[in-house]
Amino acid sequence: MTETLIRPPVDTPPPPRQPTKRRRRAVAEEPGKRWLIHVPLVLYLLFTLIPFYWMLVFAVRPTGSTQLVPWPVTFEHFDTVWNDIGFGIFFYNSVVMGLGVLVFVTVLSVMGGYALARFKFRGQRLFLLAMLCSQFIPGAMMLIPLFVIFKGMGLLNTLTGLIVAEVAFQLPLSLILMSGFIRNISVELEEAAMVDGCSRLRAFFAVVLPQLKPALVAVGSFAFIGAWNNFLFALMFATRQDKFTLPVGLSYALGEFNTDFGALAAGGVVAAVPVVLVFAVVQRFLVQGLSAGAVKG
Repeated sequence: MTETLIRPPVDTPPPPRQPTKRRRRAVAEEPGKRWLIHVPLVLYLLFTLIPFYWMLVFAVRPTGSTQLVPWPVTFEHFDTVWNDIGFGIFFYNSVVMGLGVLVFVTVLSVMGGYALARFKFRGQRLFLLAMLCSQFIPGAMMLIPLFVIFKGMGLLNTLTGLIVAEVAFQLPLSLILMSGFIRNISVELEEAAMVDGCSRLRAFFAVVLPQLKPALVAVGSFAFIGAWNNFLFALMFATRQDKFTLPVGLSYALGEFNTDFGALAAGGVVAAVPVVLVFAVVQRFLVQGLSAGAVKG
């Protein structure tokens, strides 16, 4: 018999320990580089927040006070803009117009975006090019044609006319974003649902629509904020005070010979709070929705 020699195992040194992701990041970031990033960001944050702080200071400190920290705090300026100037009516008009624009822009952009993403038809590229080029047209150039159309249709001094004008102005960009997002959803999922017996409409609601949440939030929030902040259309198409929106109502705090800065600041706070709340709620969906919709199809 042949004896087989069994060699004792040789102790091999363990492989060098790879640095963790956190350690690699700490090694890669030098203190000097961190300062180069953080200092400009802090300065930009201060530059952005200081105007809001001054607006809040003017809104809550008594008339004639010059203190940097408002004390005692007063809400007389809010009472002035809400009751005397009529900001309650302006706020209601802005909410109705903003929600109306949000609903119509979101629904129409989903319908048009799905058609652009899933169907091929003659003139599709030309249509997309026209939608893109429409974003280079200033809103002021649309005033006279829209005014003539609204006058003939009886839509002047109505919230319906303001909603139609805002939808026409914001819909092209929303269509482009929504079609880009829908193109990123696999068409095989819809085909599998239709093989299982779903119609195209049912497959859309079961497969596509649940994946459109970031895009719906991005498009809807920008439509609402754009309608909320728009001043030009509300100024030109509504001449009655009971149809004014908040941006137009703010101009009432500007007198011919003097300006009530406290009331103006209080009105600015009232107008800014809904926008800040909308961004605080939906900000985590905005980047995902916009980046997905910006992908070239």
